Amino acid sequence: MELRSANVTQGVERAPNRSLFYAMGYTKEELDRPLIGVVSAHSEIVPGHAHLDKIAQAVKDGIRMAGGTPILVPAIGVCDGIAMGHVGMKYSLASRELIADSVETMAMAHQFDALVLVPNCDKIVPGMLMGALRLNIPTVVCSGGPMMAGVYDGEEVSLSKMFEAVGARKIGLIDDAKLEECETGVCPGCGSCAGMYTANSMNCLCEAIGIALPGNGTIPAVHSRRIMLAKHAGMAVMELLKRDIKPRDIINEKSIRNALACDMALGCSTNTVLHLLAIAHEAGVAFDLALFNEVSAQVPNLCHLAPAGPTHMQDLYAAGGIPAVQAELVKGGYLDTSLITATGKTVGENIEGAFIKNHNAVRPLDDPYSATGGLQILWGNIAPNGCVVKRSAVAPEMLAHSGPARVFNSEDEAIDAIYKGQIKEGDVVVIRYEGPKGGPGMREMLNPTSALAGMKLDRTVALITDGRFSGASRGASIGHVSPEAADGGPIGLIEEGDIIAIDIPNASINVQVSEDVLAQRRAKLVMPEPKIKTGWLSRYARLVSSANTGAVLK
Repeated sequence: MELRSANVTQGVERAPNRSLFYAMGYTKEELDRPLIGVVSAHSEIVPGHAHLDKIAQAVKDGIRMAGGTPILVPAIGVCDGIAMGHVGMKYSLASRELIADSVETMAMAHQFDALVLVPNCDKIVPGMLMGALRLNIPTVVCSGGPMMAGVYDGEEVSLSKMFEAVGARKIGLIDDAKLEECETGVCPGCGSCAGMYTANSMNCLCEAIGIALPGNGTIPAVHSRRIMLAKHAGMAVMELLKRDIKPRDIINEKSIRNALACDMALGCSTNTVLHLLAIAHEAGVAFDLALFNEVSAQVPNLCHLAPAGPTHMQDLYAAGGIPAVQAELVKGGYLDTSLITATGKTVGENIEGAFIKNHNAVRPLDDPYSATGGLQILWGNIAPNGCVVKRSAVAPEMLAHSGPARVFNSEDEAIDAIYKGQIKEGDVVVIRYEGPKGGPGMREMLNPTSALAGMKLDRTVALITDGRFSGASRGASIGHVSPEAADGGPIGLIEEGDIIAIDIPNASINVQVSEDVLAQRRAKLVMPEPKIKTGWLSRYARLVSSANTGAVLK
């Protein structure tokens, strides 16, 4: 087996390189083995990452057991919940590109033979995977696992309940004591927040696409099986190296379709649209938004995890996890079971014997929550290039809705109006100039959506934006409107009081204004000044592409 690491460990010419390894205490025996990068996003600022030192150590143990030399390197990570609602959120999505670049940089500069990626939250998972796809060296993803659900008012809850509690407090539905009870109870420990939010969505989809081992998406962070999984991930990457199985052998058009089928069944975050598009881009796979609706029309929604329903990731794990969901989807012919995965086995071999153990968490195909999938792409004169809604988290009465536009040129203006009680039943809140370029960074809108839910307006008020939503958002929250306002998109032409018609089942979203009037408005439109003019975010704003292509850098 020819190793890339020979470029830094072998031969007379590499004596200077070896001397630097020896400076760190590596032995000749270690340098004669494959060098495996363990990319850990451990930090003391992200609850989902606070324990990744233990996960990374278990991965290293597995690599050593299988004959490799593990080498720990770092990655950054933004906690979306802590960054939410202020300028920090502008850095979250944009950090995905920094993470991808850093994985590529560390692996190329030091010539690692293979990688185990140890992320957990939001942008860190796709960012690491994007970097690994560029390198195309054997890779396994091993996440830190989901947080256990918290308790509030005697019920299982997670972070989305906390954001909704703020809205409830603003209009006096709860008092300060109840707010404090919620904030001290919803997040009981380490792990990615316990609902089907972006982090858990991506960790489940890594499993579904085949780049992570079974259990990656659902084994709770605090379970001993999570440590066992990490050891097995370390062993698995050595087998992939031996067999020369690379990420692009695993991630292809068929496996992405498998991931989409699971996405629809699980009711994953709308952010999976951005990230799957970006992952496909790095894998060299042609993929556009239309495929989401094609798969959604075929695959039923089987799960209503928070925020769509009362169940959480620990319930999905107890019900059999992703293998149980996959086994159910196979019954309908929705998965290709012949594809190779990070276990070195096929999808079919991985899920042999799996079944749903609890129909409260995962429904069978013959009794789904809906006959269509959890996500829907909409098109219309507001979004010629598409936008996305988490259909499974929309109340039935809001699947079709018309109402007057309440227009805001930033999230801050919108949340101020919501908190002041200025949004009424039937309104359609429009938040623009928050896209990848206009934000910049495409902020998540969990504060406004949760405030509306907490005020009991999620069943009567819709929200559309060229920004995006946390997986914790629920209601008729329609994001990723493309083209964005800052790129001349027609969402920038909507005026206060315009009637907006939303028809989710028929995949349409339109402002009821003639093309002539829109043309007149466009002729008079004056673009606002960029919100960020210095630092790397200004560079990001110049280089980022549209949400409908994954917001990758040009």
